[in-house]
Amino acid sequence: MSNIKTPKKLIEVALPLDDINAACAHEKMPDIGAHPRGIHLWWARRPLAAARAVIFAQMVNDPGGERGYKAGKTRAQADAEREELFQILRELVLWENTNNEEVLGKARAAIWQSWRETCELNKGKPGFDPEVLPGFHDPFAGGGAIPLEAQRLGLASHASDLNPVAVMINKAMIEIPPKFAGRAPIGPVPPDEKQSKIDTGWPGTTGLAEDVRRYGHWMREQAQQRIGHLYPKVKVTPEIIRERPDLKPYENQELTVIAWLWARTVKSPNPVYSHVDVPLVRSFVLSSKKGKEAWVEPVISGDQYYFEVRNGKMPKEAIEGLVDRKGGKCLLSNTPIPFKYIRDSGKQDKISTKLMAIVAEGKGGRVYLSPKFASENSLIKSERFCNAEISHWPGRTNVVEYGLTEFLDLFTPRQLVALTTFSDLVQEARTQAVADAKAAGWEMGEPIAEGGDGAEAYGDALAVYLAFGVDRSADFNNSLTGWRPGNEKIMYLFNRQSIPMVWDFGEANILEKVVGGFITNITYQSKCINKLYSEGKGIAAQADAQTQTISQDKVISTDPPYYDNIGYVDLSDFFYVWMRRSLRSVYPELFSTLAVPKAEELVATPYRHGNKQKAETFFLEGMTQAIHNLAQQAHPAFPVTIYYAFKQAETKASNTSSTGWETFLAAILQAGFSITGTWPVRSEQTHRMIGSGTNALASSIVLVCRQREVTAESISRRQFQRELREEMPLALEAMIGGVEGISPIAPVDLAQSAIGPGMAIFSKYAAVLNQDGSTMGVHDALVLINREITDYLSPDSGNFDGDTLFCSSWFEQYGWKSGPFGEADTLARAKGTSVEGVQQAGVITASGGKVQLLPWQDYPVDWLPQNDARRPVWEACHHLIRALKQFGESGAGDLLAKMPDQAETVRQLAYHLYTLCERKKWAEEARAYNELIASWHHIVSASRSVGHSGRQLDLELS
Repeated sequence: MSNIKTPKKLIEVALPLDDINAACAHEKMPDIGAHPRGIHLWWARRPLAAARAVIFAQMVNDPGGERGYKAGKTRAQADAEREELFQILRELVLWENTNNEEVLGKARAAIWQSWRETCELNKGKPGFDPEVLPGFHDPFAGGGAIPLEAQRLGLASHASDLNPVAVMINKAMIEIPPKFAGRAPIGPVPPDEKQSKIDTGWPGTTGLAEDVRRYGHWMREQAQQRIGHLYPKVKVTPEIIRERPDLKPYENQELTVIAWLWARTVKSPNPVYSHVDVPLVRSFVLSSKKGKEAWVEPVISGDQYYFEVRNGKMPKEAIEGLVDRKGGKCLLSNTPIPFKYIRDSGKQDKISTKLMAIVAEGKGGRVYLSPKFASENSLIKSERFCNAEISHWPGRTNVVEYGLTEFLDLFTPRQLVALTTFSDLVQEARTQAVADAKAAGWEMGEPIAEGGDGAEAYGDALAVYLAFGVDRSADFNNSLTGWRPGNEKIMYLFNRQSIPMVWDFGEANILEKVVGGFITNITYQSKCINKLYSEGKGIAAQADAQTQTISQDKVISTDPPYYDNIGYVDLSDFFYVWMRRSLRSVYPELFSTLAVPKAEELVATPYRHGNKQKAETFFLEGMTQAIHNLAQQAHPAFPVTIYYAFKQAETKASNTSSTGWETFLAAILQAGFSITGTWPVRSEQTHRMIGSGTNALASSIVLVCRQREVTAESISRRQFQRELREEMPLALEAMIGGVEGISPIAPVDLAQSAIGPGMAIFSKYAAVLNQDGSTMGVHDALVLINREITDYLSPDSGNFDGDTLFCSSWFEQYGWKSGPFGEADTLARAKGTSVEGVQQAGVITASGGKVQLLPWQDYPVDWLPQNDARRPVWEACHHLIRALKQFGESGAGDLLAKMPDQAETVRQLAYHLYTLCERKKWAEEARAYNELIASWHHIVSASRSVGHSGRQLDLELS
């Protein structure tokens, strides 16, 4: 490394984080429409905006440093150039610019410019050819978001993963589309459609996407002929109408059934009713739409019962159901049914199912029918073609506890028949597509697994996407799918990263154009294929991150497994069993095993390794080896970026006290990396930014890493603490917005971002030695780093007035509740003020021996700073929150313009109070302070627009 000149990259200095996070949050919204992620489900994908931004920022040189101030450029020139890169990033991350060639062209040009500058600094050295851009590699490719965005930015993209399901997803994302870009579709147009596009061109992936849709329709028609009898319609007879007059408009019509709703049952634990299979139902509600309410009523008749569909005002019992968190209860006797009893019943194969209701398609919406109005074929015979077992990971795959021990146990007999039929039709469609391609003049060529791009390879490619359509259908067609009464549709299984038990479930009609239907799924996937990038080179391969050699001299950005957060292997077997049946002949090496390989997966799973300690050791050793492997191979001109996502429970009082987090950092440092930056990239919807907990944001932390210098020395604990005290305040000031060119980081993200500069100090040394000569570990380093963060944000460390110091301490102890006057008096004296004085300031009430802080909602709307003789920072801060809530950023800006000299202390106090609220788990209070900081620059801009005086505010916008 010492003989190579490596300019600092933008990601090591500054990012327009607010813009990136806003784009990530937007991309995660459920109503965004077709998205490449829809091609196949994968758990915890990073937003495309984040991947695109991170790769761009790790490849372009920062205008300062080697090519800035040191090269004779003025600070103003460097700052202007950095702002140009920021502007490219702001445009680049927008969802509507995902395939905007003009925007992508600017980004690629900036990458090439930086690369040629770097080559000029390293002229003649191996690996620095100014005409050849280094390739890209993600060794934990997973759902393919990162390799896809590297390809979009003009890099030859390589993706590898040990999991064959992930490998297939990456092949579908980056490897297959460029092979068949720009080709017209060759499949037969569905009979009920007209030829809609002739000789108008098929750019990019549009032809491929259209063929997936066409052959999907062909598969559905074939399936209808073979299994259509398993999905009978319901004829509305006069007999039915006598009981249901509301069905008169449908008399003698056959209604298409779109779903059957089932309840699981167990034998009643009450001896009197032990011969009866009683239902386990979470809720009997069918539709909660206003004016269209419907529910299932269990009607008891002696020692038996049956289900009837009702309409109208819904009783409380329908909503409550028969199962809650404590267990179930017998419908006939109200006898409690403990979960242990249900689990034991499941293990003895004594859990059954009973039809509760039928959902049919009406003229103006759903029609709900009682089970007696339709005959059910209970003699469906299904093929059990594999015996892939579900690993029992407590809390993640708890269906095992209820006797569902194999993946095929998760499907009803009818679902198994349907999915097996569609899986087999994938190969039939492939054969048909190969014949159609040859008829269209294509050369036969080699199979796709051997690199072909002719007729046979095209048939293979279509088989991949059609198999994905079967996988998506399996997600909607299993016995763990819920029925959503709000919008009256089936809910897919994997809305969480687990396989939980479900008591009442919906069975969709896979042959119809409904949620869960094969055509619905294949049509959506076709739209998602259109969102893929079809230029450049992409290669996906199965490889172990610990031993792979693909990373050699490549740019690396990766999203590895998160300790014990997600069991990718255990979950992906759900899809593997179907994918293997459809694609084993296409990729025989990938699908050579009955289930996904598990032993090498780098996840700390106690059930797999015997206990928690062994699991942690396995993860640390394996992840260290994997990261060391990529560290040794990564191109020396670029930092490596590594994502790490937090679970909600991982944020403790010390901000980052997490076994998974600490173990992950330890693995990175032991692999020989130093950490030069940490950036929190928001990956959740905006409505979950605070949620019900203190860390519901669930940001992904992007770690920026460089190889540690071989000449790195060891330092003492005292020297490490001294460097923290000297350098952390400057870094923190930059992060909260006090330095030109760096976007302010919201309080919710500050704690994680601030780890960056602290760990940069810790990790640049070979070791930090304690007083007894032992080596300081990551945990102790984080404790010291977080102590510096806390000290910096504490009001006691700044120039705060006594009233504010009192309010801060009182708030920490009592929040907005009242406390004893005596304690308040003692505290006020200690802070150099008095209760009477604080009361005069208008921020507390004191009467009846009690003292209470006024919440911002109670602050007077007509307050003017210039008329207030006693104006503590606490008061100014909460008046700004009030103004922001009531009048928006312009109203808050107007108020700030009247007290500009308090701007900096207000901002620092807001950071401190957010941190305090997070530690106390006061989510709603934390939201107010986070919103103030998130809007800070807009508030300051609004303040300037109305006119203000005071140097502090000028500095903040200069």
